[in-house]
Amino acid sequence: MKLRHLQKLAAIIVMAVLGTLSSCRKNLTPIGETTTANVYTDFNNYLPVVAKLYDAFAISGQTGGAGNPDIAGIDEGFGNYLREYFNMEELPTDEVSITWNDHTIHNFHDMTWDKNDIFISSIYDRIYYQISLDNEFLRNTTDAELAKNGITGANATTVKQYRAEARFLRALAYSHAIDIFGAVPVVTESDPVGVFFPVQKSRADVFAYVVSELQAIDPDLGAPRFSYGHADKGAEWALLAKLYLNAKVYTGTDQSTNAITYAKKVIGAGYTLEQHFANMFRADNNLSNEMIFPIESDAIHIQGYGGVTYIVHAEVGGNMNPADYGAVGSGPAWAGFRTTQDYVQLFSDPSGATDKRAMFFTNGQTLSMTDESNFAKGYAITKFSNLTSTGALGGNDPSVNYVDTDFPVFRLADMYLTYAEAVLRGGTGGDLGQALIYVNAIRTRAYDGSLAGNITAAQLTLPFILQERGRELMLEGTRRTDLVRFGLFTKGYNWQWKGGVLNGTDVEDFRNLMPIPAAQIALNPTLKQNPGYN
Repeated sequence: MKLRHLQKLAAIIVMAVLGTLSSCRKNLTPIGETTTANVYTDFNNYLPVVAKLYDAFAISGQTGGAGNPDIAGIDEGFGNYLREYFNMEELPTDEVSITWNDHTIHNFHDMTWDKNDIFISSIYDRIYYQISLDNEFLRNTTDAELAKNGITGANATTVKQYRAEARFLRALAYSHAIDIFGAVPVVTESDPVGVFFPVQKSRADVFAYVVSELQAIDPDLGAPRFSYGHADKGAEWALLAKLYLNAKVYTGTDQSTNAITYAKKVIGAGYTLEQHFANMFRADNNLSNEMIFPIESDAIHIQGYGGVTYIVHAEVGGNMNPADYGAVGSGPAWAGFRTTQDYVQLFSDPSGATDKRAMFFTNGQTLSMTDESNFAKGYAITKFSNLTSTGALGGNDPSVNYVDTDFPVFRLADMYLTYAEAVLRGGTGGDLGQALIYVNAIRTRAYDGSLAGNITAAQLTLPFILQERGRELMLEGTRRTDLVRFGLFTKGYNWQWKGGVLNGTDVEDFRNLMPIPAAQIALNPTLKQNPGYN
């Protein structure tokens, strides 16, 4: 069963997670209806509860819009997991600058954020709220609890799979935590519910924990694509491949061989590239066999101002017609995102006439972003759309604010590039010839079936891979991580307004990590701040 149609049902279940946030913040009480002791006595409640676990990545409240947030203290629209994760990964890079002046949002592209930043606090809180939801489900679905509640036979077997999915979602959240913040607390279902201070663990220790969790759940997860939207073995292998690709950053030890192993498992699992690149980012992308694991959107069932609704609407402004992108029903265009000229220059032909991944709107836009707060300065981006591959409006209701386009957390093209990069970094078990085949398959698709964009073996280098990841994965929440892995996030490559300077400048290396929010440290005396932010 697709999860997207269960999201509204999930609103009836609110987890008892107060006290399991990383520092037990008392001003971040989850809001919603009361959880009763008999929720888990009825097997019919289990799938809606699981839907809530997935739902926490997509929306940030119980009713949609901005009126009833899961976590008090920030607007429901701003405080969305995917929206804040996107901001952390995209705004500090060459890919995206935002025109708005909400709170401290410009500090990200300028790379001048500090430990008191509200958006950094928001993604930290969302990560641990997600973890808390997963932990609460796991506490209530042990063998002993299932027996006590009369859940037996095939139903108990199904719940075992649901538990594996919950552990995957928790591992995904922890992977974001170590990528963004480094050393963080680990809270599991074995910890008490109540006021306590989780101990901060090293980045390498949290990495090892996440890897062990993913490997442990493999037998209980469904086969790749067994049910769209659910975490399955393909999603687990993809996350492991990405973790191992970044292992040297996280642990100091290169693990490219393991990245190759898991990328190969994904590649061999039956996924295929979407024929036309643009269709991977349309309102019916749930039909694509390239999708490994999404964060689902649904204009009716998953309503909120974060997620892909945020991305689609923020793309549109200036001379762009919102209807051309299915960005209808929300008043004036949001006029948020533009990209830098440095990013545009990754494409030899930014018109999109050859490489279809060059998805820019240029009418009325300047190439140079001479003003961060003026939407007309810098090319606009047109990658995500709320129109289907046939041009129909997602949601089929022009009055709806929200979108149907799913966010590709993992897709096949990323695994091709992961394999190629790991081979180039010296991992064993792979082959440069096969890596070239995979990269050229991506480029053939990018050139709409033409071989004109194919490269030679001599051109397949690590710098090329970083550029190709930029071209292929624009707005997909990978750019900051990629630049850090290649050692180019703080120094060695500059783009407009990096460091708050028009033509860009180097910044301090400590900005490879975000600070632990100051409020968290004030509430949890065991936490230590990342260097550079004291």
